[in-house]
Amino acid sequence: MPALSNVALFVTPVPAFDDNYLWLVHDDVNAIVIDPGAAAPVVAALAAQNLTLVAILLTHHHVDHVGGVPALLQKVPVPVYGPRHEAINGVTQLLSQGDNVVIPALNLSFSILDVPGHTRGHIAYVARERPWLFCGDTLFAGGCGRLFEGTAAQMAASLAKLEALPDQTQIYCAHEYTLANLRFALAIEPKNQALQSRIQVEQAKRDAGIPTIPSSLALEKATNPFLRCREAAIIKLLQSTGRLQGNDPIATFAALREWKNTFH
Repeated sequence: MPALSNVALFVTPVPAFDDNYLWLVHDDVNAIVIDPGAAAPVVAALAAQNLTLVAILLTHHHVDHVGGVPALLQKVPVPVYGPRHEAINGVTQLLSQGDNVVIPALNLSFSILDVPGHTRGHIAYVARERPWLFCGDTLFAGGCGRLFEGTAAQMAASLAKLEALPDQTQIYCAHEYTLANLRFALAIEPKNQALQSRIQVEQAKRDAGIPTIPSSLALEKATNPFLRCREAAIIKLLQSTGRLQGNDPIATFAALREWKNTFH
């Protein structure tokens, strides 16, 4: 088998709703879609590029990530991969950490990570040969997902798993939240020069109608406060504003996430 990295593959964002990205991975012939919350934009993108859908990959059960699955399956019966620990109609292949997904039509493979926190059974797909990360609503550009079902400890552990991936990993998250996330990040680290520069770059992209995603793990480590909870300046700020007692890492993460929930 030829090296997977030598196969020409493309990742195309399909905008949906107010700020979702549904991701197509394709070789100009066959395609998979990740988190198709709506069918119509996916069908339109497939038709526009003359692509054949060969699989559906899901990260978690929220409707803006799975809502398009039934209509897509009515058009073409393909395998549907999804989290083992969530109930999602239409899933044919249940996945959890340690599993691998092989897409023969694209000569592409993914390893699976369990990343609970946003939901209890959330998973992420890692194409290590690329390297690409499709992480749903766990890690965002400049931020992380809300804790709807999981705990701060779970989300912190999930982010630590993602942070351990190679720095060059391209992060394909599911929402265009970047500028709002970076405004919060700047309130947390106003002297972070890498963050100041990033805001200018990302603002220019949005002004031009260009997605801010993918990000890179290296960029997130330099600018994302949820990957920087161990920074002394962040801990000191949380303490000085009365949001944190002591410096326990999980309590620090929880205080930061709670602050973001109410930040405007």
